[in-house]
Amino acid sequence: MPTSLTKESDVDVLVVGAGPAGLMCAMALARAGVNVRIIDQRPAKVGAGQADGIQPRIVEVFQSYGFADRLFKEAVQVHMAAFYNPGPNGGIVRTGRAPDVTAPTARWAFEMALHQGGIEQIFLDSMASNGVEVERPVTPTAIELSQDESVLKDPKSHPVKVVLHNLGVPEGSLDTEIVHAKFLIGCDGAHSWVRRQFGIVMEGEQTDYIWGVLDLIPDTDFPDIRNRCAVHSHNGSCMIIPREGDLVRLYVQLADKDVLDGKGRVDKSKVGPETIMEVANKSLYPYKMSTSHPIDWWTLYIIGQRVSNKYSVHERVLIAGDACHTHSPKAGQGMNASMNDTHNLAWKLTHVLRGWADISLLKTYEFERRKYAQDLINFDKKFAALFSGKPRTDDSDDGVSHEEAFQTFGLFTSGIGVHYQPSAIVDDRHQSYASKILIGQRIPPHIFIRAADSQPIQLQDLCPSDTRFKVLVFTGDTTNQLQLKSVKTLAEEMQKPEHFYQRFGHGNSSAVFEVLAISSATRWSRTTPMYLPSSDLTGRNDEDMYKRAGGGGYEAFGVDVHGAIVVVRPDGYVGTVAPLGNLEYLDDFLPPSWRRSPNQRFIGLITLRLITVQHRDSPSRYTTIRNACDT
Repeated sequence: MPTSLTKESDVDVLVVGAGPAGLMCAMALARAGVNVRIIDQRPAKVGAGQADGIQPRIVEVFQSYGFADRLFKEAVQVHMAAFYNPGPNGGIVRTGRAPDVTAPTARWAFEMALHQGGIEQIFLDSMASNGVEVERPVTPTAIELSQDESVLKDPKSHPVKVVLHNLGVPEGSLDTEIVHAKFLIGCDGAHSWVRRQFGIVMEGEQTDYIWGVLDLIPDTDFPDIRNRCAVHSHNGSCMIIPREGDLVRLYVQLADKDVLDGKGRVDKSKVGPETIMEVANKSLYPYKMSTSHPIDWWTLYIIGQRVSNKYSVHERVLIAGDACHTHSPKAGQGMNASMNDTHNLAWKLTHVLRGWADISLLKTYEFERRKYAQDLINFDKKFAALFSGKPRTDDSDDGVSHEEAFQTFGLFTSGIGVHYQPSAIVDDRHQSYASKILIGQRIPPHIFIRAADSQPIQLQDLCPSDTRFKVLVFTGDTTNQLQLKSVKTLAEEMQKPEHFYQRFGHGNSSAVFEVLAISSATRWSRTTPMYLPSSDLTGRNDEDMYKRAGGGGYEAFGVDVHGAIVVVRPDGYVGTVAPLGNLEYLDDFLPPSWRRSPNQRFIGLITLRLITVQHRDSPSRYTTIRNACDT
């Protein structure tokens, strides 16, 4: 037995669990410069199988961190869904095909598939570049949280004490460590140790549906083997998901007799990949499927649909991912929902740790993500019933249709339709000023033309996940002299110390805001107010030189020629919209609860960059225009 030796250490954030939720959290915090550690009890990362579906919204999130290119290289794209139902001769027939994703504003309107280990490796590589690695095999054995109110409210304190046991050290080496953390994030799965230590309860129920899962390279005559397929048969349901390389995943509904013992309990010893393949062939008849390759991965599960009754303890211990919600995997939501949990949480933790926000900002994590999880469970109950219920046939009009499932739930399953409700960081009172940008939803994609070089630029790419708020100033038609005057007035007012822009003060590191100006003018003139506190990524509303991209941005976002201000949160969701000249409203949108105290100002920096614009009357000459109020 190892000698019981102990060391002690401090950390800002300790993440327990290195699945997709934990790795997303640690990656985002490491990129933000937060002192973060992440532990996992498994001796090695996932090598095959597990979650694999990547929804359109997560692709956008990966793009915001700069990882989308890697996804496109390693994952398979799934563009089409095919639907099979019982035919007249006892087998199945294809009854329709449709786009796999029904989300009109999706930047990439398709799903992708890559095994969980591949997704995790993307995070691991990013973390390594920031000096953070998963510590394994390490398990927590005890945890204490201070009950002192003053300690809990002080973001500089370390109220969480965790005892860690390193399972892999040689005998006689240090195997126990006491970690004092400011925050602990439990991403340790459906049987979460962190959740159990604080008596957090999972509320919901377990269904009677039992499914087997196989990853294999198939030998088959099934015609849609490289499309996503929903199969209803007289023998049960089956789903087919194409995977990277030549792999395919089968979800196969199993009968009780295949998996239950004499006492009605699941007996995994009764089931193996051969059993799952046998049932799959019955469901796919008259088509046949076999494999001449080893089975890559397989598992068995019963659908459980549960949500934790709370996500945090005093905003110091928080849980995410499967630790706070479980559901069926067939709609491809588990890994996506888990990563979106910590994508939502990481920037908020960063702002609190930097002293830019009061710890109460973290209350919005549970408010937003638990509401989403409840919606997810309600959706999953309907979706699971569709895939496990009896099929609709000519003789059974009361059956269910997979086509309807895909069309009805497309916005939700894609992640595009996630909508956060009004809170301290979502205010929709001025929705009409940008009527087609839904406050509380992610900023939709659109191409604008950069003023400096006429290059088409995707708006979402101007809103990366870099912990900054983006203030999009839709200036209106600045070739109109009255509009130009109002924008000049806005720029002058924004510089005054009583308004949000200057009120935060200056610093020399990370920025709190980036301000981007977008004009509706189809050309720039020398009188365009480019002295707004804006970066060089300023756009205009017209098309590119070849009329292949851009144009129509104001119309697409429901902004009129009088302009508006759109505030995009660091996670890419629209926080609020304001009339162009209403700085007082934006001042109020930053409530005292965001600050360390009502009398203390943020310690931060709003980026003041130089802007390069091209003279209309001298195309070959560029002029650098400094901020008119820059000191």
